[in-house]
Amino acid sequence: MPMKFSAAVISAILAVVLVALPRVTGEQPLAKMPRIGVLSLASTSSTPMFAAFQRGLRDLGYVEGQNIAIEYHLAAGKVERLTELAANLVQLPVDIIVTEGNAATEAAKEATRKVPIVMGVVGDPIRGGIVTSLAQPGGNVTGITLLAPELSAKRVELLKEAFPFVTHVAVLWNPSNRSAAEALQQAMAAGEILGLQLRPFAVVDPEDLGKAFEAMAKDRVEALLTLGDAMFWNCRAQITALALEHHLPGLYPERDYVDEGGFMSYGPNAPDSFRHAAMFVDKILKGAKPGDLPIGQPATFELVINLKTAQALAMTVPPPLLFRADEVIR
Repeated sequence: MPMKFSAAVISAILAVVLVALPRVTGEQPLAKMPRIGVLSLASTSSTPMFAAFQRGLRDLGYVEGQNIAIEYHLAAGKVERLTELAANLVQLPVDIIVTEGNAATEAAKEATRKVPIVMGVVGDPIRGGIVTSLAQPGGNVTGITLLAPELSAKRVELLKEAFPFVTHVAVLWNPSNRSAAEALQQAMAAGEILGLQLRPFAVVDPEDLGKAFEAMAKDRVEALLTLGDAMFWNCRAQITALALEHHLPGLYPERDYVDEGGFMSYGPNAPDSFRHAAMFVDKILKGAKPGDLPIGQPATFELVINLKTAQALAMTVPPPLLFRADEVIR
């Protein structure tokens, strides 16, 4: 006599079969989506740096929200917040921490010795105490360096070439950035050789930028040299506006300042360097150890001049300097 099953029993049997089916067919569970933490002094995730990083990831097949997740922990210019934000990323947890700037990298390194850290852009990681070697960083840190200190002397030379009659120059620097002290020292030495009097103006909080420029005005400085720093980069629109307000032609470490109205920049393309950080992320996700990956360095440096700003400041740029510029904004 054939057995009869109720509809409820049949449904239950089908449910069991469907649940067991992946095991029977050998199907593997879906891989966990990697989670990348980004630690920065920025105030928003909508910056040229982060956009370049996302482009780099897409070029390698990673699309945010589809096969990779990105957690932005941003300190909004407050260096003292970085320690807490770095600890939060470690606790989430994340698979890799990508940093912008020396201060963020130092905070990440203090928070973990296990989670891989990829430097998006930093000054000098050796003088900053982040690594002991560019070729063999060891530990859990690798990434990109902009070698900011070595460029300070060259920037002073360019400033002198652009304005041969200038004698008093303000230097905007952030003493909380370890590599900034070396950059300042090199700039001061170059200034002495060229007959320039360089006056340092220290700023560690974005809220103090206005006061710094007021102090520059009282000192009757004639030009501005801004040292490389993640906080300054994130405040570049404010800095270039203040420089224009106080009639100070400025030389900046990255072209992004010139795009915001700064007079001149000399250095590597910072967003492009940050884009290359995606390659380090890809290699680590595929099993590479960060300490075995040599730290990347920029191969080219660009000189960008904003003639609109020069005209607004009633400044004449020497033709030889214009001829050597990689780009002139007219």
